Amino acid sequence: MSSLARFSINQMTVKQLSMPELVESCLELGIQGVGLWREPVQSYGLDATAKLVRDAGLAVTTLCRGGFFTAIDPQERARALDDNRAAVDEAATLGTDTLVLVSGGLPAGSKDLHGARERIADALGELGPYAAERGVRLAIEPLHPMYAADRCVVSTLAQALDLAERFPADQVGVTVDTYHIWWDDTAPAQIARAGAGGRIHTFQLADWTTPLPEGVLNGRGQIGDG
Repeated sequence: MSSLARFSINQMTVKQLSMPELVESCLELGIQGVGLWREPVQSYGLDATAKLVRDAGLAVTTLCRGGFFTAIDPQERARALDDNRAAVDEAATLGTDTLVLVSGGLPAGSKDLHGARERIADALGELGPYAAERGVRLAIEPLHPMYAADRCVVSTLAQALDLAERFPADQVGVTVDTYHIWWDDTAPAQIARAGAGGRIHTFQLADWTTPLPEGVLNGRGQIGDG
């Protein structure tokens, strides 16, 4: 097995590249996997993307992203579930077995983190079997705590595993992203916990760089730069 056999490039890392340019660059560099994002896939065309990647012999390792399950309003919740079913279908069409989930922040005016996480669990319970029927696993990604209010109330790998372990491992697991969990002293033990349970569905590597840019999500760096 080559050193790059399990290596994948996340599309957002090179978002300046068009879909054909991304595929061409992977082939030139010997990269055999790509993690795609829904928006550029939809822009290029779902079926066209699937064919482009398949014809190039590349594996789609993940699709980003589903999630945003924390709405209290029943209609908003229903729309989120419908969108996630669509994301699962897109993942299946692309041939990936992993849909990365950013679970959602606090609804406007709410400070109830526990309630928001329980709504995530309810959504996972509905989506897990649907995804499994289509050969897709759900991978909860914990985000750095600074995103808890508006983007993701799941801030630690332990919290992600506490949710995932309510469901079969072939339905729900986790995304380990070093950018988001580097600060957590318990992360090594939680990675071991996730591995022992067969719940690491994807592992993302990036450094946290300082000073933080105005758009904090753009503060990722190459390994060794942060």
